[in-house]
Amino acid sequence: MLDLSGREAVVTGGTGALGSAVVGRLVLAGAIVHVPIFAPRELDGFPYRGHDSVKLHEGLDLSIEADVARLFDATTSLYASIHLAGGFAMGPISTTSLDVWEHLMRINATTCFLSCREAVKTMQGREGRIVNVAARPVIVPAGQMTAYSASKAAVAALTLSLAEELSSSSIWVNAIVPSIIDTPANRAAMPDANYDAWPKPDEIAETIAFLASPENAVTRGALVPVYGKS
Repeated sequence: MLDLSGREAVVTGGTGALGSAVVGRLVLAGAIVHVPIFAPRELDGFPYRGHDSVKLHEGLDLSIEADVARLFDATTSLYASIHLAGGFAMGPISTTSLDVWEHLMRINATTCFLSCREAVKTMQGREGRIVNVAARPVIVPAGQMTAYSASKAAVAALTLSLAEELSSSSIWVNAIVPSIIDTPANRAAMPDANYDAWPKPDEIAETIAFLASPENAVTRGALVPVYGKS
């Protein structure tokens, strides 16, 4: 059984469907969880708003260095840093604007880089765990996702490089690789899809929680598929 009693974790993107599942799993394991909030509407329906073990940090933009530093400075003994914040867009490259490209790079790659950097600085050589989120198109190419795939490929490369950089420390860095996740938003966007094949947020949260826990004694530098039958 995972035990994170008394350990601190940061979960970016913690109010989303997957983020809420991860926050809940970490709280169940005894962790104190810090969740950054960009806009107040993110808290609408967030089940852990007001929970004693969940610390909310409002008004933070994770693509801004000073804001990310403020988030990690609010921790006292960070153990796990889980970076779920990001976004998605697709379309043929001929109609993909530079604005879309730069937006995806910023919200996927830049936020991950800054969060990883501040997590490593905050852990200061102590034992710790970092978990990022790549995407299936990085491993299994998909059409009309050039900008999105490139931004997530940057996350994957960052993960592998950082894991090697920290190989002599006790900070393990890994990334999960999801496909389409079974969320209300994705069901609404694809009403004719086979939802049974999509991985569920709670299922993915179990993998993330393991990678972010002391029970993960040896796994580092891995891109872990979490797409099941999809």
